[in-house]
Amino acid sequence: MIRKIFLVGLVIVMALGAVALGRYPRPRRAGQSAYLLPAGNKLIDLADIKEDTLLPATAAPPAPDFVAGTWINSEPVKLDQLRGRVVLVEFWTFDCYNCRNTLPTVKDWDLKYRERGLTIIGVHTPETDGEYVLDNVRREVSNLGIKYPVVTDNDYKTWKAYNVQAWPTIFVLDKQGRARWMHLGEGRYDETEGVIKKLLAE
Repeated sequence: MIRKIFLVGLVIVMALGAVALGRYPRPRRAGQSAYLLPAGNKLIDLADIKEDTLLPATAAPPAPDFVAGTWINSEPVKLDQLRGRVVLVEFWTFDCYNCRNTLPTVKDWDLKYRERGLTIIGVHTPETDGEYVLDNVRREVSNLGIKYPVVTDNDYKTWKAYNVQAWPTIFVLDKQGRARWMHLGEGRYDETEGVIKKLLAE
């Protein structure tokens, strides 16, 4: 009888706990950016961004800054320095077949839109042992003809801050540093370029 009462009490406590949790936003995971909407008090973080969906500025979370790594092709860059510019952040690694397929388009965007206000940052997050070696990264960036800044992310800290799941992943940030668009993998080039143009015009 006592055991039955205990089990019933446990079920009630769990049910009340589930109701209480449903009323409040889930806690942020470490390293994730969050934005509190003025209406509705809904907490939005990078994990909530839907792929291939352009977020309105009022709902877009501020993007995390880049965690310290080795910068290639530039001095270290902070997002605050890029205010007023649209920023495309691509998570990639040099041996990734899909990243290689995406690279010509990303380089083309750099050529077409850099002078119009776009900055591309490549975050090189390694997958294989050889991709952790700085000399290899430097050589491949040069061989691949990448002219935009690339930062190494050997500890996956920037990867985790952006809640990235796979290579390549692209984020497009607006001129205030808010993450407005995310695409995972190859393709959707026209849509992504359309977002770049829209945010440049804002």
